[in-house]
Amino acid sequence: MIRYFAHSGSPDHHDDWQALEDHLQQTAARAETSGAAIGLAHSARLVGLLHDFGKFDPAFQRRLQGSIERVDHSTAGARLICDRAPSRFKPIAETLAYAILGHHAGLPDTTGSDASLARRLETFADPMDPAISAATEVDLGPVAQELLAKTRPRNSFDLSVAGRMIFSCLVDADFRDTEAFYDQLEGRQRDRDWPALRTILPDLRAAFDAHMAGFDVDSDLNRLRAEVLSHIRAGAALPPGLFTLSVPTGGGKTLASMGFALDHAARHGHRRIIYAIPYTSIIDQTATIFRGLFGDVVLEHHSAIDTEKPGQEGREKARLAMEEWVAPIVVTTNVQLFESLFAARPSRCRRLHNIAGSIIILDEAQCLPRKLLVPALRMLDTLAAHYGCTVVLCTATQPAFDSAHLKQGGLPLAGRELAPDPENLASRLRRARIVRGGAMDDAALIAALRKMSQAMVIVNSRKHALALYETATAEVLGGLIHLTTRQYPAHRRRVIANIRERLAAGQPCRLIATSLIEAGVDLDFPKGWRAEAGLDSIVQAAGRVNREGRRPVGDSTLTVFEAPDHPSPSEVKPLAAAMRSTAGRHDDLLTPEAIRDWFEQVYWRAGSVRMGQPMAEAFKVGASGTDFPYRTTAEAFRMIEDTMVPVIVAVEEAAQAEVARLGVPEIPSAPLARALQPFTVQVPARDRELLRLNGKGSFHAPHLRGEQFFVLTDITLYRDETGLWWEAADSLSEDQWLI
Repeated sequence: MIRYFAHSGSPDHHDDWQALEDHLQQTAARAETSGAAIGLAHSARLVGLLHDFGKFDPAFQRRLQGSIERVDHSTAGARLICDRAPSRFKPIAETLAYAILGHHAGLPDTTGSDASLARRLETFADPMDPAISAATEVDLGPVAQELLAKTRPRNSFDLSVAGRMIFSCLVDADFRDTEAFYDQLEGRQRDRDWPALRTILPDLRAAFDAHMAGFDVDSDLNRLRAEVLSHIRAGAALPPGLFTLSVPTGGGKTLASMGFALDHAARHGHRRIIYAIPYTSIIDQTATIFRGLFGDVVLEHHSAIDTEKPGQEGREKARLAMEEWVAPIVVTTNVQLFESLFAARPSRCRRLHNIAGSIIILDEAQCLPRKLLVPALRMLDTLAAHYGCTVVLCTATQPAFDSAHLKQGGLPLAGRELAPDPENLASRLRRARIVRGGAMDDAALIAALRKMSQAMVIVNSRKHALALYETATAEVLGGLIHLTTRQYPAHRRRVIANIRERLAAGQPCRLIATSLIEAGVDLDFPKGWRAEAGLDSIVQAAGRVNREGRRPVGDSTLTVFEAPDHPSPSEVKPLAAAMRSTAGRHDDLLTPEAIRDWFEQVYWRAGSVRMGQPMAEAFKVGASGTDFPYRTTAEAFRMIEDTMVPVIVAVEEAAQAEVARLGVPEIPSAPLARALQPFTVQVPARDRELLRLNGKGSFHAPHLRGEQFFVLTDITLYRDETGLWWEAADSLSEDQWLI
């Protein structure tokens, strides 16, 4: 009789090999535990039992012995479920089949390629012993009850999300059981222990209360912030679900939203708090605040995170937690959150079941990209309706996301505002005025800056910011600082810290920047100038003027100007046009009425297609089964366009040390990529290729890493004041030949 194994051990005997039955049962048990927490225990257990059913193929057992033949072990279980399903259960069976088929390669589409569900089920030739298949029980009755409970009438999208959650339970359980087997085999132990949120909530709330009690209550602004906080925390008693939190910039919404989350979790039993931020340029600031309050229970995860903490054990724990999001408090980006929710790859999907039961705070919610807005909102609605999530749309400029205004697919937000009287609050927190400045060329902007020792100018492109800075430098304008994404993130953090120090000390500080400082960066300038853009950006920029309310409102202005020599980027032009239209109807652009007017114009003009509605409607269920384009959707759901590519700028010792580690074969690429992200600049792909052709940079350790890690080799192209000058690759190459 054949002994069936799931994973191999010692090559000369089978005593330490993992029996297939053990792996299936253990994976099923792990998946069931995860599924039970989200109401999908039976579904998760069944896919766990059948995910490696194809390993009962003798050919796979030969592969474990060293055969090089390719064996498809992921289709057999999916085929078995679909073959056993009565016709009325076909959509249910297929929902499970996607998970089994994709547990290595990723969730497939239903049709369209050889890797699709339909094609794989159709062409699969079952090589297993019929007795094994006959002895395997497939009971879809309890599964159907679970999935129907997770699906609202005529809502196929709900069922597709249930499929994602089942997939998450499966791939996480499969990975963990396989990892546990090899850890035991190799005598290795991993630290995966994070405290449950419910066990530490009393300490977290006490730390939060102590921190808030330390603010100066003699300040009018701090008294107002305390009033706002008290009202918002009182809302924690409301039933879980969808909320808005509309607090103008400077009103303390970051801490207020966390206070709400702590109280809400204590009352309703949420499993974790996920704080999502639109930009990596501000995530460090928020994560630092929360770590200062709560310590090591805060996990920071984003594309620019350096996971290399002191000690190998600490690095490994952080890496594992990033894969699974098991920490009680997770600070991440919109990109990580939403691209995970719409992903197809197992490595990104395995955290989805841990998102269930969370309080999700979307800071600067107005930054959700319009082209993906409808599917993103549909996902949030499903998480709140079926997976115990509370979602807080937190912003100074509350967009028209409610169903009464967003006809393409808004959220049921009526009566779910947490802030006290947002209209009155906006008036009480007014600290600046927006004025129109007409056309202003660079000479006019420099003349305006010359009159102020501290001021900021925000423009719409890196090219304009660089040109303005160079001209201002030539004009010997003192105190100039340039902040741009030409600088790598670790460098930008130091620049922002320097700006704060200069502002606090009353030193000259004339900032020229792109929009990266608008959302969430705590800077306080007396005056500012902003190139025409969307009203949401302009309001955010106004929040950097007189932020702490120390100056008269009448003297604190943000001047909105047209830049005749630097036309707005194509994506900004329609937003600026809507802003001008709104300005024609509202004298004060900082009122909630004006902001709602602008958002409604922008969303109404965008139309369904440009807001991603077809992506949300693509998931269909009918009598013939499902049509779930999981893989196609994952490829299309990109919050940041992949037109830019990274260049590693290793001018700091920390970056140089990580670059050296690229040549060590034993170190995986993923942690190295995370460690090097704080030292990367995104450039157009064609310009990076010019850097390579002209000998200014190269792919490091290509024999190990391929074309993954491009390192700048000519560090003279990077300047402290202006960042990376990739445009100089051609001219500098010619200069070197002349030398």
